[in-house]
Amino acid sequence: MAIRRITLADLAFGEPLRWDIFSTPSSNRPLLQKGQVLAPGQLDDWIEAGLYAEASSPVSVLQSLNQINRRLERTLMDLRDQGSADRELRAIAQDLIATVERGADVALAAIFLNQIAGAYAVRHCTEAAVVACLIAHAMHKSPVEVLVITAAALSMNVGMVRQADLFQNKDGALSHEERALVRRHPSASVEMLRFAGVSDEAWLDLVLLHHENDDGSGYPAGKLGDEISQNAKLIGLADRYCAFVSARNYRRSLLPPVALERLCAGNDMPYDQIVLGHFATQIGAYPPGTLVRLENAELGVVSRRDEDGAGMAVHVLRAADGKALAEAQQRVTTQPGCAIAEALHEDHAKLRFPMKQIWGELASL
Repeated sequence: MAIRRITLADLAFGEPLRWDIFSTPSSNRPLLQKGQVLAPGQLDDWIEAGLYAEASSPVSVLQSLNQINRRLERTLMDLRDQGSADRELRAIAQDLIATVERGADVALAAIFLNQIAGAYAVRHCTEAAVVACLIAHAMHKSPVEVLVITAAALSMNVGMVRQADLFQNKDGALSHEERALVRRHPSASVEMLRFAGVSDEAWLDLVLLHHENDDGSGYPAGKLGDEISQNAKLIGLADRYCAFVSARNYRRSLLPPVALERLCAGNDMPYDQIVLGHFATQIGAYPPGTLVRLENAELGVVSRRDEDGAGMAVHVLRAADGKALAEAQQRVTTQPGCAIAEALHEDHAKLRFPMKQIWGELASL
């Protein structure tokens, strides 16, 4: 039996194990058996020493993102009852970083194709952390900085995580009390994280500052320019971008090129131009997962970013005459710019497909 070393990203607490787990590569007797339900912390002492499972059942990027989101939801919802959240949130952040490194295109596509399951409030933090992690890597941040940025993005909204879904489903404007809660949530999040055992001031500062703006219009303290760190601005941009491309009860999601244009135009507020430049190059107008119509009227989904001159790729799913293509007829085009005419919302594109069909085993469920 071929086996592989596993990490926390491969494990889903509260769910049956999908394979036997061994303490050494040569062990004949499993430490835990397939089907057992894993409790949080049960294997903490073993992870560093090494844990192993069948190599034939790797966890895909998409599975890993969903496991991470479930772990994050349990951690944030129970934060008031914890005294050592620092360790678990860092572990979740490390697993998310490893997941993005394994398949950044799949991780981005999962955001735009709504494939990360769970309540919006928590899912938004996971999605913003994916974007923030990707941009931090592109900016050549140190591993320590990338970890802190990712952990801060995952935990930035804990101060209102229980109320956020109520706001999401409202038809009208927020009340005065609700607006006050929103403006207070960075401070509340810091207080909750401190109480739960997080003492890293760099992490807490990013949570506190992620809604501050260069022109002083942000909250909670109305900081200006250089009073706001670049990493806080990075998280703030990831937060806003993911909010733009997510649907609300009162509006549709913005299409990716529209969301990027809105950030670049700076009509809402001035953004850090260095960070924004990395958004434009690393995510681009048509990130993976964007449904598009080509200039020849074919429909498809962007499957690869135009990163480092590698060329953007579009997986064509529907012919110009509107007929769905059989899998044998589907193809990937990598022409310059892929001759994209426009991005489409799902209800306009009318394309239905599993992510695995486009990205293979990295996107299996």
